[in-house]
Amino acid sequence: MSGQSNVGNSGAYEAGDQRNYKEGEDPNQPERFHEGKQNSHLANDSKDQRSIANKLAHETAKENDSEFKSVEAEQVAHDATLPARAHGNEPSKGAKIDQQLREEEEEELRRKGKK
Repeated sequence: MSGQSNVGNSGAYEAGDQRNYKEGEDPNQPERFHEGKQNSHLANDSKDQRSIANKLAHETAKENDSEFKSVEAEQVAHDATLPARAHGNEPSKGAKIDQQLREEEEEELRRKGKK
């Protein structure tokens, strides 16, 4: 009669996958919540509790990125085929036509003495 009960055998009640882990032992838990995750803060979140120094550093980095992007945009304004060539690709037909039109317009303006 050992191992038998009125409701079934004891194998159904053994500790297979039905374990109660102590706090911090559970292997299925994600990493600790206060460790933080990358890009988890929204820059314009009013309830974000980042320090003023962190917000200032973020804004400074954003300004530096915008300065870099403006230089890039200025270069593209002079050469429409630059992005494709910078990546080692042949420029598209549209980019080639844009560049050709831009060069023709600049030449026309130079001829008229406006530039």
